[in-house]
Amino acid sequence: MSALQLQRSNPRFKFYMDKGLREFVANMAEPYDCTECKESLYGQKYILKEENPFCIKCYETLFSHSCEVCQKLIGCTSKDLSYKDRHWHSECFLCIKCSRSLVDRPFATKDDMLMCTDCYSNEYSAKCHACLKTIMPGSKKMEHKGNSWHENCFTCNRCQQPIGTRSFIQKDANNYCLSCYEKQFALQCVHCKKPITTGGVNYRDQPWHKECFVCIGCKQQLAGQRFTSRDDFAYCLDCFCNLFAKKCAYCTTPISGLGGSKYISFEQRQWHNSCFNCKRCCVSLVGRGFLTCKDDILCPDCGKDI
Repeated sequence: MSALQLQRSNPRFKFYMDKGLREFVANMAEPYDCTECKESLYGQKYILKEENPFCIKCYETLFSHSCEVCQKLIGCTSKDLSYKDRHWHSECFLCIKCSRSLVDRPFATKDDMLMCTDCYSNEYSAKCHACLKTIMPGSKKMEHKGNSWHENCFTCNRCQQPIGTRSFIQKDANNYCLSCYEKQFALQCVHCKKPITTGGVNYRDQPWHKECFVCIGCKQQLAGQRFTSRDDFAYCLDCFCNLFAKKCAYCTTPISGLGGSKYISFEQRQWHNSCFNCKRCCVSLVGRGFLTCKDDILCPDCGKDI
């Protein structure tokens, strides 16, 4: 700001403005000193701050900032560029990489270093997994498993339509929308004939949805459960035993015989191992000789009297 401009801002000098600086100085009658050093401001350039006059030297000492680059004061006649409480001369406000001026240009910072957007992008911005070009700061990008894409490059490998925020499936490093993935890759459930995208079960080399793979008797899901089959139908153990297993001659509950469980069989009758005991003394007869009396089984000692 020139001395004439600074003086115009003070109503005390209105009368002298059209007479030139010399006449103004000559006709100045009242004392007018620097607020800080008290030196006379007659005939000197000065700056008003909150209606208080300061000589140039005092003003710069008290209020001017130091440049981040050259560490020199940014004088009253210099342009002060500031960003996040930091200040630069306009000629010092440069990209740290290519040294281009950042005055009136967009810029970015990394570890407090100023960079033009081109240098920042080349140095730090992600590269699109599809077109391999830089994803510029501020532009929308899509990310998945450590890879990044431009929004328009993140497309279905089959229909080439942008996926955006829709669900998708990745196969062999390619992305597919659900519709295209089902058409191209998904197996069909042998029960409902619909594509299996997640939660499939394989039984006898045939694909099933886990919710379709159920016991033919009680309809309970069999995925993750012990089951068996009969005549190509799958059964949970309870239904299979109730429908097909022999009944214990003692406790009358089913004997599954599954999973390696042992049982005793004699003359069309079967017993759980734990149920094959002497009718009188209850001693276990597993692996021992025994006698029968009608429907009862007896150990040799209890059968002596028979």
